[in-house]
Amino acid sequence: MAERSTSGRTRLRRWLLPLGYLVIAGVVATVIIRIVGKIDWSAVGDALGHLAWWQPLVLIGVLLVRQFVNALPLAFYIPGVGPFRAMVNDQLGIMMASVAPPPGDMAIRVALFRAWNVPVPQALAGTTLNMLTFYIVRFGAPVIGFVLLVVTGQEPGLRWLDLLSVAIAAGILAALILVIRADRTARAVGDRSARVVRRFRPSVDPAAWAEGCAGFRHDASARFRWGFPRSLVATVGMLVADLTLLLLCLRFVGLDTTEISVVDVAIAYFFAYPFTVFFFSGIGIVDALIIAALVDLGGIEVEAAAVAGLIVWRVFFIGGPIVFGLICLAFLRTTIRAAKLEAEPEQA
Repeated sequence: MAERSTSGRTRLRRWLLPLGYLVIAGVVATVIIRIVGKIDWSAVGDALGHLAWWQPLVLIGVLLVRQFVNALPLAFYIPGVGPFRAMVNDQLGIMMASVAPPPGDMAIRVALFRAWNVPVPQALAGTTLNMLTFYIVRFGAPVIGFVLLVVTGQEPGLRWLDLLSVAIAAGILAALILVIRADRTARAVGDRSARVVRRFRPSVDPAAWAEGCAGFRHDASARFRWGFPRSLVATVGMLVADLTLLLLCLRFVGLDTTEISVVDVAIAYFFAYPFTVFFFSGIGIVDALIIAALVDLGGIEVEAAAVAGLIVWRVFFIGGPIVFGLICLAFLRTTIRAAKLEAEPEQA
């Protein structure tokens, strides 16, 4: 009976969490768009009409570069996984995370690692390091924004609040270094983290968390010193590729450099990027923040093109990796199924 109740609460959380994200996105988008002004959707349609037939091909090329660089940390952290395999694994993981509840994304990643004869503990440690590296860069992105503000002489205003995001990135980095440093500190970090989380989830076991952190350290430490700095550079490179994709989307729908400069778009992007932590990469929240920043700089005249550019960016930013993942799945379906069948007797 207790198991049924717990299962019910888990399913409820899986539905309520995305719904909550969508509500937050809707509220933030509505408030910001009210500040910016009423959107002229006919003008947005006209801006989308600027797209030439060849421009989506350019955007696909930039997106492929973005996805390749985004997956490189897996190749740095996991022995036996080269850049191509890392990209394939990453596309399948992103696709599953977008269309199915967790841990579906991890299951398909592990199945593929098994098919490639990559030791699962090392693969899981490398995947976790990849995730933590991404979160450090995600929450640390406003640092680049602050540097650009200093260079251009602009006032931060409310953007000082993004120092909270930078503090989160620093906290994740500090905790990761403590875990990697020694077995004792790894166990201490796991135990103390569990005790904090247990205030909200009584079922959390500090001893299990301590053991898990120690195991993670054992599997991750060998590649960390070599792989972490390279992974940081690769993940920042992913941000640059993503910013390039956004810039091209805005230019292709008619937003000229005389209206909004490259630096202005970059500042808006880096300060908004931490909000991609929300459901579907912060759809609604990130878009509204970028549009509000661009309209504040360029006036209401740039609003239609800004909205059109963000629509195109979202189609490629969210839809592109899902399509890439489906293509990879079509070619590797048999391989993944065979790996899962081989793993079942071991688990039994």
